[in-house]
Amino acid sequence: MLGKLARQHDPNVLVGFDHADDAGVYQLTPETALVQTVDFFTPVVDDPYTFGQIAATNSLSDVYAMGGRPLTALAMVCFPEKADLAILERILAGGLSKMIEAGCTVIGGHSIRDEETKFGYAVTGLIDPKKVLANQGARAGDALVLTKAIGTGVISTAIKKGVAKQEWIDAAVASMTTLNKKAAELIVSKGYEVHALTDVTGFSLIGHAREMVLASNVGLRLASGNVPLLEGAIECAQAGHIPGGLKANREFAECMVEYEVQLSEDLKALLFDPQTAGGLLISVAAGDAEEMVRNLKNLGLPAAQVGSVEAAAKPLIKVF
Repeated sequence: MLGKLARQHDPNVLVGFDHADDAGVYQLTPETALVQTVDFFTPVVDDPYTFGQIAATNSLSDVYAMGGRPLTALAMVCFPEKADLAILERILAGGLSKMIEAGCTVIGGHSIRDEETKFGYAVTGLIDPKKVLANQGARAGDALVLTKAIGTGVISTAIKKGVAKQEWIDAAVASMTTLNKKAAELIVSKGYEVHALTDVTGFSLIGHAREMVLASNVGLRLASGNVPLLEGAIECAQAGHIPGGLKANREFAECMVEYEVQLSEDLKALLFDPQTAGGLLISVAAGDAEEMVRNLKNLGLPAAQVGSVEAAAKPLIKVF
């Protein structure tokens, strides 16, 4: 809808909403720019403290996806008028624990009465204007690296239905509460030749890959067998625990996909699964990919090279 409105022309806006990027970037000085993002959603797990942690992890992710450092955060709360405020306190405490881990200071927030609980943050970070990593810039010949496993959408749906196994819940929660901080710091500090960067959230792996190829005017090949999956993800897909967002993602983006091999419907579905607090998708020079993946694994992340970038040709996304 923003695209239908009159455009504001400000030369200090380095990254706006033109390419559906993860966050906005606004230059203050030749050496400093702000990274700004906002995200909030309804509970994906039952425990209030864990929900707060997940919401904070998810909100912080977009700053890391630009190569930035989170600085401050404003909490956004929707909460039922007659609900127990002790629940809200636990949500806020969980969020704060992740903000402290990120070194990001919560400086306030806003709340409204709502029949359905929603929680998240508006996060502001800092970045060097010359080192912004957008979803635009991927080059033919690059390798694609993914830092986290996918499957949080189908597992969260199983949780809501009360049929998720505890080991599935534990795996999903561990993933959704792992900050992208260490991965982002590794990417920036090691001097890898990174050409484009985004995080995989509600629009799914295919959806965010689509944004990258359109912004960069390239195509990509996705190695389906290399994509890391959370424990229980396939079982949830097989059992039909399909969130509405997955169906919407698939209806919107699958027209750009060609399957070069026969995949099960369950695996196809997971490629469109909406992620909460998902990993980073990195377009990096092929010569740096192996070392990057090895170092990410040393950080305890299930990172993998999941594909490659090629010259633009229809269909833009080929899955094999």
